Amino acid sequence: MLASWSEPKDGGFEVFTGIVQGCGTVAEVVAGDGITTLRIDLPDTNGLVRGASVAINGTCLTATDMDGPRVSFDVIPETLERTTLGQLVPGHKVNVERSLKMGDELGGHLLSGHIMFTANVSHFQRNGDGATCRLTVPNGFTKYVLEKGYIGVHGASLTVGAVHGAGFDVHLIPETLALTNLGDLNEGDRVNIEIDTMTQTIVNTVERMLSNEVKP
Repeated sequence: MLASWSEPKDGGFEVFTGIVQGCGTVAEVVAGDGITTLRIDLPDTNGLVRGASVAINGTCLTATDMDGPRVSFDVIPETLERTTLGQLVPGHKVNVERSLKMGDELGGHLLSGHIMFTANVSHFQRNGDGATCRLTVPNGFTKYVLEKGYIGVHGASLTVGAVHGAGFDVHLIPETLALTNLGDLNEGDRVNIEIDTMTQTIVNTVERMLSNEVKP
């Protein structure tokens, strides 16, 4: 499947697949004048250059400096407020995915690195080698969560399981638990959520059509 490019963060054109390539470790969080710099030790920096886009817990960020495996990312206040990145402290593990290059295999589903909202972990249970996580969605966003639909959770492409009112389940296989930080979640934690663009478009279009039908 060929990727179609979408416009994320600062006007660049990048896309991700939701296939997390490993976990990085937060080394430093430096608060500056209107900008917070995250310095993160990445699992692989081969071929990474300054200015490249990297999804950190699903959020598209730009690499601003590099020192071996340690890469710096500047984050604006709006991003800190709309995502869980403002909660990061040294030692935290974060999901890492490099942006998709033309010709790369698309193993998950297309993501832009734009976090739509955060969800709360209301239940987390290990089931043998796997796990089930139940997430609670803020008011106004449940319409985008459809059973068997795709969803990005901390940057990982997952399939929605059962939907329960304002909450929904995702089932985590051993491979996901091994390669991501989702196995470290606890009840009360928040996670970044991205709804795929196709779902957003369909839901919003249907809403507009129905709204036009009921107008006098």
